[in-house]
Amino acid sequence: GDGCGHMVMYQDSGTLASKNYPGTYPNYTLCEKKIQVPLGKRLILKIGDLDIESQKCESSYLTIQSSSTLHGPYCGNVMPIPKEIILDSNEATIHFESGSHVSGRGFLLSYASSDHPDLITCLERANHYTKAEYSRYCPAGCRDIAGDISGNIGEGYRDTSLLCKSAIHAGVIADELGGQISVTQQKGISRYEGVVANGVPSHDGSLSDKRFIFTSNGCNKSLSLEEGFLSKTQVTASSYWEETNEFGQLFQWSPNKAWLQVPGLAWASNHSSNREWLEIDLGEKKRITGIKTTGSGSMTLNFNFYVKTFTMNYKNNNSKWRTYKGILSNEEKVFQGNSNAGDIVRNNFIPPIVARYVRIIPQTWNQRIALKLELMGCQIMQANSSFTHSMWQKPSQSTETSLGKEDRTATEPVPLEETNLGLKLTAIIVPILIVLCLFLFSGICICAALRKREAKGLSYGLSSAQKSGCWKQIKQPFTRHQSTEFTISYNNEKETPQKLDLVTSDMADYQQPLM
Repeated sequence: GDGCGHMVMYQDSGTLASKNYPGTYPNYTLCEKKIQVPLGKRLILKIGDLDIESQKCESSYLTIQSSSTLHGPYCGNVMPIPKEIILDSNEATIHFESGSHVSGRGFLLSYASSDHPDLITCLERANHYTKAEYSRYCPAGCRDIAGDISGNIGEGYRDTSLLCKSAIHAGVIADELGGQISVTQQKGISRYEGVVANGVPSHDGSLSDKRFIFTSNGCNKSLSLEEGFLSKTQVTASSYWEETNEFGQLFQWSPNKAWLQVPGLAWASNHSSNREWLEIDLGEKKRITGIKTTGSGSMTLNFNFYVKTFTMNYKNNNSKWRTYKGILSNEEKVFQGNSNAGDIVRNNFIPPIVARYVRIIPQTWNQRIALKLELMGCQIMQANSSFTHSMWQKPSQSTETSLGKEDRTATEPVPLEETNLGLKLTAIIVPILIVLCLFLFSGICICAALRKREAKGLSYGLSSAQKSGCWKQIKQPFTRHQSTEFTISYNNEKETPQKLDLVTSDMADYQQPLM
């Protein structure tokens, strides 16, 4: 039968594994798959794991066939297994075949184009590296690979955690695309708290010598931490539940109680259908990179309300509601929500939502729709001034449909050419003006001294000389007949250097000091 197992392939990278990996692969099975990267690129493969029960590669083996070369067969301990294979073409055929056997995990491999020579497999952990800072490329498809991670994006991850799976959990890369990660290793902490994020569970971890964090662009903080955020925003809903308890007390599960920062009850809808929604008006357009959700909470012991899955809509002023869609498909993206009423679950938006209004639309729930939430993101200008993270880079033209035109424009960095030009002009002109002022001041002082000596009867020249004034006397040593020019250069080689003409003619002769 079909011996192919986990498989995620994108245009620039991917991950393949045998059926049941890391369990035992089936008897008498065949897996053959063609992989490719864009034309003009070379294919890089890395075998993360290979455990095939065969001594001479007769009935069970793995081969990699490019246009001109056959790599393998690989099995058992007969032939050394290369950690990396660089092919001379942009495509290859992966062939895995098995006969009768008792044990064996099969294989797991990752591939990418030659644009990513720092490719790693889904099985690499942070404790495999000793450098304090490093950058690697994760292939698509590492989310569902077996292997534990401990920690979260806030405090960091235990160094025994899988790197690429942790990056998906942190919202640094999307599983469908893969991407570049930048890692910093730090001293470990006594305990790591596990949370669920982006469909990946993280487990509690114990003391470790080291931990690692991912370099961020700073646009993943809680929007509610901004000054006056809650007062500027407005929360509405399709309906809300008014509960009357056995003592006749009325409790309102209203929309303004939906914020995680607001203690007490959550928002709960009066009806249970997928036409219910919770809407947030942020007051202005913002960049939203993620959402945290929880259910009715641990304080309401009598209720176990929470939303299991939900979708997102968004819009700006005077525009229609738009559905947030998957990266590689044109279908609405369904986010995995909570599995109980008390735990907080995080989902990241890759690419981010740029909008003023957002709607959360529950799709499935437990008992009753109930929700508390927190939005993560930043001001649009803050995102522009920070560096553009790989998780926000458009993967290709085909995925541009998930971002509107105004959204793509908002992510472009602000040019600094004009600012640099102004600084350079100021640095040149200001000293020149200071020198000219000093020169004029000195002339005034000398002129005043000459007049004072004249008043005492100490004449320094004939009547004709006196008529010409002190400026004539001062002027002589510094007489210039040509204009003085300063050339101002720019970093941009395309611009023509401009000349600033400081002196355009000979100094005029003044009988009185020039003020």
